[in-house]
Amino acid sequence: MITKRMVGIALALLGSAIVIGTFAVDAIGAGKWQGLGPAQKLTLAAGLTVALVGLSLIPLGNRAA
Repeated sequence: MITKRMVGIALALLGSAIVIGTFAVDAIGAGKWQGLGPAQKLTLAAGLTVALVGLSLIPLGNRAA
């Protein structure tokens, strides 16, 4: 059975990976923008949102998802 805690951990890890990946792409220098471009800003916002939703599910414990 999948619990809300498991879903929360998965979402938090996915959101963190998106944020880290966004900064990794920026560090490599992909794209024509210096610094964070508009697409990277949207991706960063989406990653943070996914991570925060995941973190909010973790305290709900072992209830079925």
